Formats: sequence, C-alpha cells, structure tokens
Amino acid sequence: MTDIVTPNHAADFLLAESREQGEVLTNLKLQKLLYYAQAWYLALEDRALFSEDFQAWAHGPVLPSQYHRFKEFAWRPLTVDVTQPTIANEAVKQHLQAIIEEFGTETAVALERMTHREAPWIEARNGLPNGAASDARISPDSMKKYYRSLID
Repeated sequence: MTDIVTPNHAADFLLAESREQGEVLTNLKLQKLLYYAQAWYLALEDRALFSEDFQAWAHGPVLPSQYHRFKEFAWRPLTVDVTQPTIANEAVKQHLQAIIEEFGTETAVALERMTHREAPWIEARNGLPNGAASDARISPDSMKKYYRSLID
C-alpha cells in the first residue's frame, strides 16, 4: 500500500494547523488526532492515509513512529519547530482540517477517554486491564468497520 501522506507529514500538518488555530498539542493529543485522521479516512474513503499501524497502548491508540519522534516532550506541549507541509491532495488537506475542527478543541484526556470507549482499541487490547502495557496492533479493518458504522 502506498501512503497518501507520510505519518511525519500528517503529524506536521496537524501540529502546524493546530498552532495556527491557537491549540497546543502534546504527544498524547497528537496521537489521538492522528488516530482519528486515519480512522475516519478509512471509514469515509475506504483506504488508509498511511500504512503504519496504530498500537493499543495503555493511554489509547499510538502511532509508534510519531510517539518516538516526540517522546522527549513527555506530557509537555510539543514546541518543536515544524513547517506545515504542502498536502498536494486537496481532499486529504480538507480531511485533516476537519479532524482538527472536530477533535482539536478536546483535551488530550477527553480524546483518550473517547478512544477507550471505542471498539477498535478495546478489541485490540483483548481484555487487558486498564493501564496494562500493550503493543497490540489495532486492525485497520476494525477501525474502518467501527467508524463506518457511526455513519450508516
């Protein structure tokens, strides 16, 4: 599968666009925005934005490459200097902007709680207790099926 955007480009776009709108992102919040961007793209467009899979970590879905890219910030705001990448595909750009509009004003904790109530993360954790470590893969098919069911 070919990435429509890379995880780095998606993260940089979400960071830069959020800042432009006055929102500060932490790694936790960025993870959830990336997750919802991927999940809703799967549901609406029947394909993934990028090929890297999310994992069902204790604090919700995580895209490992982006977590490690920003882990030095821990729980603090991501103050890294990023340039907003050019997203050539206008529909993808609009999709990412819609994710920020819909979820960007929520707190990181609120977004974490949302993902903890949704089937893809719950299914991937397969009964693990809250707070237990996991690197279980969240199935893109599970994401597509669950979020599409919210539309139908």
